[in-house]
Amino acid sequence: MLVMKSVVTFSNNSTTNEMVSFMNVTNIAEIAGIKELWAETLGDPGVCIAILDGPVDRSNPSLASANLTNVDTLVSSNTVQGSATKHGTHVASVLLGQHDGPVLGLAPRCRGLIVPIFKEGPDNSSAPCSQLDLARAISQAVQEGAHIINISGGEFSSSGTASPILSDVVRDCIEEGKLIVAATGNEGCDCVHVPGGLPAVLAVGAMDSQGEPLEFSNWGKSYQAHGILAPGENILGATPDGIVASSGTSYASIIISGIAALLLSLQLKKGVMPDPDFVRAALISSAIGCDNLPKTDCRRLLAGRLNVKGAMSKIIQGGTPMTVSTKKQEFTETLKTVDVNSDFATEYTLGAQVQSEAVGKENPKSSEDTQSCPVESEMADKSPENPVIRGDVFPSHVRTSSCPCKSESCACKGSNPTQFVYALGHLGYDFSTEARRDSIMQHMHQPANPHDHMQMLAYLDENPFEAAEITWTLNLDQTAIYAIEAHGPFAPQIFERLRQFLKQQIEEGAERISVPGRIVGNKRLISGQVVPVIYPVLRGMYSWTTKALINSSSGSETMSGSNTKSNRLNNFLLRIYHDFRNLGLTPRDRALNYSATNAMLVSQVFEQALSERLELDAIESERSPICRPESDCWDVKLTFFDPEKLFERARRVYRFTVDVSDSVPLMVGEVRSWSVR
Repeated sequence: MLVMKSVVTFSNNSTTNEMVSFMNVTNIAEIAGIKELWAETLGDPGVCIAILDGPVDRSNPSLASANLTNVDTLVSSNTVQGSATKHGTHVASVLLGQHDGPVLGLAPRCRGLIVPIFKEGPDNSSAPCSQLDLARAISQAVQEGAHIINISGGEFSSSGTASPILSDVVRDCIEEGKLIVAATGNEGCDCVHVPGGLPAVLAVGAMDSQGEPLEFSNWGKSYQAHGILAPGENILGATPDGIVASSGTSYASIIISGIAALLLSLQLKKGVMPDPDFVRAALISSAIGCDNLPKTDCRRLLAGRLNVKGAMSKIIQGGTPMTVSTKKQEFTETLKTVDVNSDFATEYTLGAQVQSEAVGKENPKSSEDTQSCPVESEMADKSPENPVIRGDVFPSHVRTSSCPCKSESCACKGSNPTQFVYALGHLGYDFSTEARRDSIMQHMHQPANPHDHMQMLAYLDENPFEAAEITWTLNLDQTAIYAIEAHGPFAPQIFERLRQFLKQQIEEGAERISVPGRIVGNKRLISGQVVPVIYPVLRGMYSWTTKALINSSSGSETMSGSNTKSNRLNNFLLRIYHDFRNLGLTPRDRALNYSATNAMLVSQVFEQALSERLELDAIESERSPICRPESDCWDVKLTFFDPEKLFERARRVYRFTVDVSDSVPLMVGEVRSWSVR
């Protein structure tokens, strides 16, 4: 059985308050500085914002003419009158509500991606999302060309760390210059949520119209350098039920995403390449903190309150784009050049009135009672009645379709009709339903246990046709990440190979398999987990042990000795398998995974490195500057150093190119090598 206890969950959270009236709602048109920013731009279609939330009612009058694209995820985009759809529609309208409709959005002319991660749960609740599925959704948003990824959600983390796959996806977003915006959470405590607590993410807490942190808004040391407060009280928005006002850090985070989108649009208007890193730095460094408007507990201010005019001034002034190393220093000393208005009450006051056409709809709840910091045992309860997170917290080359970009530099992309995958993992199987499992069990030799791999393999050897009746899965860390379905004229051969893989895992200790192919939909497992389905390509399916791969490229050389070629190959493979665990979706990850499979080529690199007594330092993958037409080439770069002459000798770089434009990647050209300081 799949180990589901290791799956960390996210839930979208909205605080509500029955006593809110429309006389006290926050109209985003009255945010200080927004009218000046709107005078410059209402957004550019070349700026793309991904909304990772619930499904969105695109027929809503506020969104009917918005530039929105649905991205297929594990959550159905079909809208129903549930909590997840209401929340997703509300958030989307705050961002992209058209200015000729009932709700004004911050960036109505930008392009939006609807990337559903929250589905409808029982009792009109919103079902949570795993970190694995969140990582998958972020990767999809990057693939579709998002500059900004808004996540109105989070998961309590006592350590502030995320799962390795989610951490790696966030890291890749930094390297590709994407901006992830996430809510801090609504428990009203000194506590950290992920992904908001990750240093690379722009975390957003909630404040009222006077710049005071709302009682339910979380804070913490992890947010001090990369967090910002934004309006989060009684935010006006559209839902399938009409116009409502709700409170929470979800709405604060989408406001920051909207302001960031306008600042990127302003860069495009100035003829500058849109730079989300620079925009993030401008927002954080211009934020109004305790020095400008003191508060008893300055920790609750994070890095400061939103200052639209200050951030806008930094964009107009311009500057040097941020480097990856600067980003990793959390932007603490960046862009400290523009004075901010010290009279915060005058600078920031929000309007208290809403135009009459936006009033008169039934107003639902809008704020939740503040509670103390949740303890870990409470957060472990993942039942729908007591979700893990309360409140409203909660990359890449594709062929583009036509899009209304005003600049060739923008990454406005259409939906990619084919999603290739090249994934590595461990083979497993599932039955999808209890009826299917029990039916197979009745046909097995008694006593029968279909979950016992030895018994199941013996049954499949006697009845090979039954290989099509079970759901084959690809697993990482005992968690299913894909279902594998054979199709087409070679389906029998694919099922035969899967049976061989299972036998090799049981009898020979095979550790991993490679599964190239394309994503064709979703499948529900017997546990209720939904995973994407891969139609595999037979010619790229392999099973191996690390030792066998090393022996095949090392000849008769033994595994003994710390400086042998085989040990260094083993180090390289383990680095990829463990340090670079990924879903195999993005071109970068597919190139990296293929390089791990093709150890024969990698051995050429280690042959030379070994002769020079060098050790492996870093493994990187980046887009190749030269590529054949209609191809997608990525350079895998291995960097070595001399441990005995660490400062006296230059490092050595080896680079080879992988073309990932087809379902099965291939090597292109020769291995190149040079020295670097």
